[in-house]
Amino acid sequence: MDIVERFLKYVAFDTQSAEDTGKTPSTDKQWKLAEYLKEELTTLGLTEVELDDNGYVYATLPANTDKDVPTIGFIAHMDTSPDCSGENVQPRIVENYDGGDIVLDAAAGLVTSPKKFPELLDHVGEDLIVTNGHTLLGADDKAGIAEIVSAMEYLIAHPEIKHGKIRVGFNPDEEIGLGAHKFDVKKFGCEWAYTMDGGELGELEYENFNAASAHIEVKGVSVHPGYAKNKMINAARVAAEFAAQMPTHETPEQTTSYEGFFHLLGIEGNVERASLTYIIRDHDRARFERRKRFIEKAVEWANERYGEGIVKAELHDQYYNMREMIEPVPHVIDIVLDAMKACEITPKVRAIRGGTDGAQLSFMGLPCPNIFAGGLNFHGPHEFLPIPSLRKASDLVVKIVELTANRG
Repeated sequence: MDIVERFLKYVAFDTQSAEDTGKTPSTDKQWKLAEYLKEELTTLGLTEVELDDNGYVYATLPANTDKDVPTIGFIAHMDTSPDCSGENVQPRIVENYDGGDIVLDAAAGLVTSPKKFPELLDHVGEDLIVTNGHTLLGADDKAGIAEIVSAMEYLIAHPEIKHGKIRVGFNPDEEIGLGAHKFDVKKFGCEWAYTMDGGELGELEYENFNAASAHIEVKGVSVHPGYAKNKMINAARVAAEFAAQMPTHETPEQTTSYEGFFHLLGIEGNVERASLTYIIRDHDRARFERRKRFIEKAVEWANERYGEGIVKAELHDQYYNMREMIEPVPHVIDIVLDAMKACEITPKVRAIRGGTDGAQLSFMGLPCPNIFAGGLNFHGPHEFLPIPSLRKASDLVVKIVELTANRG
């Protein structure tokens, strides 16, 4: 199966994950793609194909050499973001993109323009897969799955390429920060692995945010507003005051590069009760810890003002910067850089302003940098995937496998 056909098949599955369902996968619809992948991998000839009780798919491409070669893995996630619908995705291919506006839905006036998305201009002359303007595309991370599966298919068809044992893993719930939580690193059995979950062609990432979530609960006191003086505590107003304590210039829309932030995901409430949900991000561990302490100090301030126990916070660390786990094993990066050179790909080594399953897996004992999958403008209707990048990423997987065996 051609890689483009494979990718278009995958995006037909709605695999949107969801917060706070208390189950794995977080949505039942992720099972459908997992079951399809299990069947596909079996049909292709991979071994040890397994779909476990948590919706994780594992498989093996056996070694075809007697050399002592490290077992390595490739990982991608099946779910798509809760931020935008993944139901009834209707992709189309824009052939030989001319550098102008791409009309997604003329009747609705939905357009992807290089004026707003200048990265389009890096792909003039290429064929692009785009949406119809009403859903995301799902290149994050179904492009990664297609690249890995197509690479395995190619290696099976070309036994002259010698390689060690290769493991593949496809997991649910990456988009809600839970993709690695139930990943069985011991069973996966690799010395190192790579997530195919980056963006633009050439991206290689082994540095990411430290991440935490903060849920703030405010308990108010409701009294008739005509007789409320010195009695009412308006939880909604307390929540607004709490939000105002956060640094106004340290938000996602005002930060870049290595600058961290507080991101208010949501606020809701009334006089009796209110809540705020934040995510906290910073590449530097010490600054990250200070940001969490800032939240705690804001809670203390509110309780001093309105009374003990009026405001409570729950903070949970989500993942940490994988750099400290990757730097001791530099060959994991060197192999990718050598493979990119062989594939005539210009490396773009950069820090992730986000996280990947690889960050958590690295701290679980599986060093796991992140490699580009080729898509851009993830999590929304302006997402697009240049077909040459899709193909190059799959070629890169093959070359990494080959070079690992040569080093072994």
